[in-house]
Amino acid sequence: MLLVNADDFGLSGDSTDRAISCYQSFRIHSASAMVFMEDSERAADLAARCGMQVGLHLNLIQPFTLRQIDDTLRQHHQAVTGYLSARKLNQLLFNPFLSTAFEYVFRAQWEEFCRLYGSPPSRLDGHHHMHLCMNMILSRIVPRGLRLRRNFTFGPGQKSWLNRAYRSAIDRHLASRFQCTDSFFSVEPIDAERLRRIVAMSRSSDVELMVHPELDEEYSFLMSGEWKELIGVLNA
Repeated sequence: MLLVNADDFGLSGDSTDRAISCYQSFRIHSASAMVFMEDSERAADLAARCGMQVGLHLNLIQPFTLRQIDDTLRQHHQAVTGYLSARKLNQLLFNPFLSTAFEYVFRAQWEEFCRLYGSPPSRLDGHHHMHLCMNMILSRIVPRGLRLRRNFTFGPGQKSWLNRAYRSAIDRHLASRFQCTDSFFSVEPIDAERLRRIVAMSRSSDVELMVHPELDEEYSFLMSGEWKELIGVLNA
């Protein structure tokens, strides 16, 4: 099974409108929604109208753009984003002094998603994949059994052995608690032969393909005849 998922739904007008356009043209299957952003409310309304499946795109790295946000939430979110943005290593370290902030920010976004979409998310991933930072992995605040995005899938030689060993260990941990696909890729780099291999892989395993329609190059490709033909083979 192939799941083509558009990230950043609700981030801006462009990200929302292009995801809806791709969905209505049968170029994607679902989207991941950001909350407390400038277009979050409208995005939820449009998704409900067209019946698009939407998961939560947890935001731990980018400032909220909605003006009316509780001061406590904004302070906790700024503490989390400041920590994760300070250096890449912080994603791999558990910070016990920010445990309360991480939990508060997660629960606030979870509850806001429930308010906007009328039910809890059945799937979760993260903006810039920060749902896989160590504070989230070790906190156990994400409901067990949820569909959760795994690490990117890399083949031998694409990353160092240490990098692949770390990702493999994390993925095994995730699979023991959550529902995860067998592999996960980005549509970038856009290469026809690479994407054919990914589509072929999805005939015998569960594959997620991440797309960002707000990016001109990705949107043009998703709306192209080439992608329509490629994704259409799964329905043949």
